[in-house]
Amino acid sequence: MKAIKRSTLAVLVNAALFSTVASTSFTSHAEEQEAKSNQLEVIQVTARKRVENAQEVPVSVSALQGDGLDAYSSAGMDIRFMNAKIPSLSVESSFGRTFPRFYVRGLGNTDFDLNASQPVSLVVDEIVQENPILKGFPVFDIERIEVLRGPQGTLFGRNTPAGLVKFDSVKPSQEFDAYSAVSYGSKGSVDFEGAVGTGLTDKLSTRVSLLIQDRPDYIDVKAPGFEKEDSLGGYNEKAARVQFLYEGDDFTGLLNYHKRDLDGRPIAFRANLIEKGTNNINPLYDNDVVYHDAASRSTQQVNTQGLSLKLEWDLKEHTVTSITGWESAEIYSRADVDGGYGASFIGFQGPGFIPFPSETADAIPEHDQYTQELRLSSNFSGDMNYQVGVFLYEEDLIIESFSYDTLTWDATANNYGLQNGYAVQDQSTSAWALFGSFDYTVSDELKVTAGLRYSNDEKEFYAKRTKSPVGAADFLEGSANPDDSHVSWDLSATYKYTDDINLFARIANGFRAPSVQGRILFGDEVTVAKSETTNSIEAGIKSDVLDGQGRVNATVFYYQMNDQQLTAVGGDANFNRLINADKTTGYGIELDSEWVLTDELNATFNLSYNKTELNDKDLAVQVCAQCTVTNKVENGLAVLDGNSLPHAPEWIANATLRYTKELEGGDFFVYSDVSYRSEIDFFLYEAVEFKGEALFEAGVRAGYQWLAGDNEYEASVFVRNLFDEQVVIGGVDFNNNTGMLNEERYIGAEFKVRFF
Repeated sequence: MKAIKRSTLAVLVNAALFSTVASTSFTSHAEEQEAKSNQLEVIQVTARKRVENAQEVPVSVSALQGDGLDAYSSAGMDIRFMNAKIPSLSVESSFGRTFPRFYVRGLGNTDFDLNASQPVSLVVDEIVQENPILKGFPVFDIERIEVLRGPQGTLFGRNTPAGLVKFDSVKPSQEFDAYSAVSYGSKGSVDFEGAVGTGLTDKLSTRVSLLIQDRPDYIDVKAPGFEKEDSLGGYNEKAARVQFLYEGDDFTGLLNYHKRDLDGRPIAFRANLIEKGTNNINPLYDNDVVYHDAASRSTQQVNTQGLSLKLEWDLKEHTVTSITGWESAEIYSRADVDGGYGASFIGFQGPGFIPFPSETADAIPEHDQYTQELRLSSNFSGDMNYQVGVFLYEEDLIIESFSYDTLTWDATANNYGLQNGYAVQDQSTSAWALFGSFDYTVSDELKVTAGLRYSNDEKEFYAKRTKSPVGAADFLEGSANPDDSHVSWDLSATYKYTDDINLFARIANGFRAPSVQGRILFGDEVTVAKSETTNSIEAGIKSDVLDGQGRVNATVFYYQMNDQQLTAVGGDANFNRLINADKTTGYGIELDSEWVLTDELNATFNLSYNKTELNDKDLAVQVCAQCTVTNKVENGLAVLDGNSLPHAPEWIANATLRYTKELEGGDFFVYSDVSYRSEIDFFLYEAVEFKGEALFEAGVRAGYQWLAGDNEYEASVFVRNLFDEQVVIGGVDFNNNTGMLNEERYIGAEFKVRFF
């Protein structure tokens, strides 16, 4: 129970334990404890694959843990809760609780196909999660989340030119530790989270973690002839993690098995949600109502599982580390993409103008990812240390895409929705790399680090269409076999200006391997984006101020990306095309700060500014079917030169305030937070309707914590999106002005017990 441990109550507990000590000694001890409780905790990160003080790492890194992580992830939230909670980080999805898309410093990928490559990598318990479905694994029993901004290619390898999001779960230990938390909230949502860890022998320990999230369907369908209450919006999510840790004298081994099972509904698409000629929400919108003619068939089934084994040998002056991983994902997601019913050509349509119906499904029936890393790290007491290693990656992936005619009777299924399109993609990826990172202490004040990595990446891709839903040739085949190699590097330095102030600078090169897009269900071509490279420079200050009661970190950065891989999503057809931009530039600032205001009041304030710009006079893409394009349009294509990147807000800001007050027998606490991200463009081109408004969200969590016997208890109430701020966060542009919304206000209560 974190708040109790940091409060005056902790001092009183210590006083009771040491009551036999002489009064002068006790007073000194209490004062020391009081002083410590008024100082900020040292944040330990593993941004460079070893445990370090975040204030001494020459990387722009932010960590999310403790009370903040607990509050943000309340209300049964999926991984999208991280949106705008960390400087320069945004997260969105057109799939709902699956397939999150991460953007760091404006760099990301809007592609919705199931083989989409992203420039922001996700690493969970030291295993890269490459496929976008793997990235949606629920967040529970997590010790810390780290976000590393800028290219991270030297130590973390392929597809990290924008940055890295890193999750570390709570590990087993010899000490018995367990907790259980259950909450109930809006729409009848029930959430359970729990874990138990203990030593099995003097060298073997285990930890079992479990998550269950359930929300019944609550969105009614009111399309004429398709009326049904409680048809969409629900989910049942189950996830588990089992770990075994062996700790010998000079050897440790950690086995991690994890599994996810989601039975739910896709995000609710809403036809003509955006008023034409504006980016306003249609005043007739009702959050609990849609007008789908295919809602009864909408579903999202996700199953993922993985196994990893980390072995580490301590050879005194060296440490040998082996990390072996296997991940697998399966998904079937089917949705009414046009968000309405009927079509204009039959005179039965709504809400608003529906040019044609669109019901599609995507599936991964087979997927396997294998990774192996072998690393040698020195433990010298002198001025120089290093890490060298090898990394291997293999992935096999099959994707199926379906479309349905919602106006045609399917005799087999005994309802409307006859399958009228089918295509399949088969992709294999092989990659390997050699890497090294070298640290040198020049003086007591100056430390430098240099890194180098050679990467080799190959893909084999084949796609086949056997039925076209748009009147094109039913049978079509396509293939691509891109490969490339690259040497990425970084050079950084940390200068200890004073005991409390560190200055750092870093230049780095990043690389993303060639990507393939062959979703030929609606199009006739397989497109390939060649490799992109990034050169980045940043400098900053990391400082502890006010005798450890304040912390201020600031970074300025500039990057230039050559041949950026972009996805032309949608346009006038439900088809994705890969393109390369000649040059993309970005620059900005990032600020992290944390403060102990009083013995009872702590605060944080974070801010980022990102300016991105596409520089390519020849780059142009297809535009929407019904919206108002503000770019220059030539031959039906929007010219992109000078545009900012999609889903790249210029401003992100967030702040938290935590108040703790000692009461009789326990602590009362209030934790509040606010976040803001400025307006965004949904697509590569700019359009009035598809410019998302600024999003401001607030949350409050209040409760009481107390000790009873050997256990700690907590009862709390919480609200997410306190002011019920709802804006359009994504769109579908190939049909009508369909949109998706952020989560509405959520109110809940939670009871938690921690056992010792």
